[in-house]
Amino acid sequence: MAGIAIVLDLLKKSHNKHAFHSSSSLSSAAAVSAFATAPFASRFLFGSFEPRVAYCDAAAAIDDDYLAAIRKMSADTLQLQTPTYIPTSSKVYNIQPKPLFSAFEFRALAMTTVRSLLMFYLPLLEPKPASEDDDDFLNNAAEELRGADLIVPLKKSVKQIARETTVVTTRRVLERLAISYVSQRMAWKLLKDVPQSTLRKAGRGWPTHVYIYKVSQTTLRGHFLGIAASWTVQVGIEIYRCVNRYVKPKLEEEDEEQVEIAEQAKDLGNKVVGITVRCGASLVFAAIGAGICSCLMRPSTGQWIGCALGDLAGPMVVSICLQKTLQADG
Repeated sequence: MAGIAIVLDLLKKSHNKHAFHSSSSLSSAAAVSAFATAPFASRFLFGSFEPRVAYCDAAAAIDDDYLAAIRKMSADTLQLQTPTYIPTSSKVYNIQPKPLFSAFEFRALAMTTVRSLLMFYLPLLEPKPASEDDDDFLNNAAEELRGADLIVPLKKSVKQIARETTVVTTRRVLERLAISYVSQRMAWKLLKDVPQSTLRKAGRGWPTHVYIYKVSQTTLRGHFLGIAASWTVQVGIEIYRCVNRYVKPKLEEEDEEQVEIAEQAKDLGNKVVGITVRCGASLVFAAIGAGICSCLMRPSTGQWIGCALGDLAGPMVVSICLQKTLQADG
């Protein structure tokens, strides 16, 4: 019986010879330990008690970097820290505010100057009827009047240049306040490049009404700081005028002065309300115009043109409607 058991054991060893050669030293040690678990003489009677072992070579492709990453992840988990190498799915907001004194750069200041000069000097180029009297006295008076007309538009142009540069600088200040005191997502929406955002929206394949709504919404947010800066400057100018009239020395009695102060305060309140209504109309019409014009032409160009046209048309439409309403009431 013992001889038959020896022969069977030798046959089994010869049958598993190739499998042992292909396995690693760890698997060989495991097989030897498995054979040693059962007594040699009892294998013939009770069979083999060898555990079935499955071998896999997938771990051979694992490099040291992967193992180091696994160790680092385990260490970070134990320390209750977020692993630095796991990418986050949150959106990154790239906020790049423009320089604070960008209104005083050469190109921006030159465009503002040309626009202001054309605004006040173009009406002087309109043809006027020739005078019937050709006397020298009248000609000299006309030349003096013409010289005076050239000085007045120049003063108005300088004031307009100062007003526009102040509005742009105030907007830069509001941008920095928005970055500091509002959320990063809202600051990014207020400071984003609206024409480039319109181009990105045009490539998403939205329906026309959805596209117009999205472009109008983006323009409303992106144009808000500009309107807020314009409102701040206009209200500041009106307050300065009211205070300047109040601090001047007057010869009237105190009662008349108190009445005049009350009238000035009421007049200031009406002007502030009018400025607020015009600025709100400008913002709304700019958003609507940008959404409509971006569908009629190239998205970025149409958005810019529609925003400019709406910005100009909004106060005019509101003023006309208010005048008609007041005339109807009167």
